[in-house]
Amino acid sequence: MNIRIITLAGLALALGGCTTAAIKTNAIETRWNGQQAGVFFAKFGPPVADQPTGASTVYTWRGGYKTRTVPAKYAEGKGGKKGAILSPARTEYLRCEVQLTTSPDYVIRSVRTIVDKPGLNGAPSYCEEFLTAK
Repeated sequence: MNIRIITLAGLALALGGCTTAAIKTNAIETRWNGQQAGVFFAKFGPPVADQPTGASTVYTWRGGYKTRTVPAKYAEGKGGKKGAILSPARTEYLRCEVQLTTSPDYVIRSVRTIVDKPGLNGAPSYCEEFLTAK
């Protein structure tokens, strides 16, 4: 009788662990999963490549080309003045590349970011900002 209870408790714990595992999604997937791929391509331009994989198709899309100037950072000097330079100003060249996996009925099932730049000062990444804008 005790072995049955222990086995049942172990099985309940194992099943409980399986049901609490969540699939991690990003803001881009939250915005585009379940949408028609045609809507995505109409808004951002056509894909550069497509690859059939069984019943689904993986599309590679590139776009959002932009330059961003990051200002120089200075140490705090005496009297509120600028001190020594910590990092010089620079220009970043931004672009976004993603792979969209679609179902046979052309609905987006997943979005995987290939090329991206992190945002400045904790802001969303460039692709996240560009592809989730309304």
